[in-house]
Amino acid sequence: MPVERKSAPNVKSLIRIPSLAGLRLFYCFCLQNYFNYFTEIEEHFQRTRGAALLLSTLDWALIETWKDAGIPLEAVLRGIDAAFEKFHGRRRMFQKVNSLAYCSQAVLQAADQMKEAAVGGERAAAAPPQDPAGFDPASVAAYLDRNRMQLEKTAAGIAPATVCDAIMAASRTLLDIAEQCRAGTTNLEDAERRLTVVEEKIDAALLGATPEAELLAVREQADRELAGYRRKMIAAQIEQLHRQYVRKKLLEQWGLPRLSLFYMP
Repeated sequence: MPVERKSAPNVKSLIRIPSLAGLRLFYCFCLQNYFNYFTEIEEHFQRTRGAALLLSTLDWALIETWKDAGIPLEAVLRGIDAAFEKFHGRRRMFQKVNSLAYCSQAVLQAADQMKEAAVGGERAAAAPPQDPAGFDPASVAAYLDRNRMQLEKTAAGIAPATVCDAIMAASRTLLDIAEQCRAGTTNLEDAERRLTVVEEKIDAALLGATPEAELLAVREQADRELAGYRRKMIAAQIEQLHRQYVRKKLLEQWGLPRLSLFYMP
């Protein structure tokens, strides 16, 4: 019998924004545990590193690319472990890993291995999505209300009409979802989808209202932070990381919150 050869990790498919069907599968499989996606990754990286380190804007942008690509939390944690095992097992020119970017290749490989292991299994697809413990409707409604109030406060001091319109439209969406939560008629998967749409509209408005010179300066800052890790990433991943970096920086500059339930404390 011929020996089956495993192909190299298909990193391009892992970093591409998934289709709607892919997103639905991702939420069905992960919704119960993954609203703490960012916190789990941050804390695991710090524990594995052996010393506290505040994640940089680049690190948070990288986590965004993993989340948007549907990379499971478990794959990220395994990838971090594998990267540090490799780091500790070889002679090295530096004493500490100072960025999650060092783990990016190992994370993609871990995600690809999990993907291969799941081929043929229908357990995840067959399981109905459930709201995770601790994310009761009242808590979700309160989170949405806080973000809505912050949006409206920011909009009151914003001059560009396109940005103000996008923010107020998002505020109305948050109010509608919060009211559905209080009425017990919402579904977290549907709510997250709607929040993603309004976030994308705000992103587009901010990009349109920001001078080109400022956008270039942000991209140059991202390039400087990426300098030591480019060889671990392919071009498509670097470009997506750039977009997430710019997105995060613009939200910070305009004083706007992230709306996704992934950021719910």
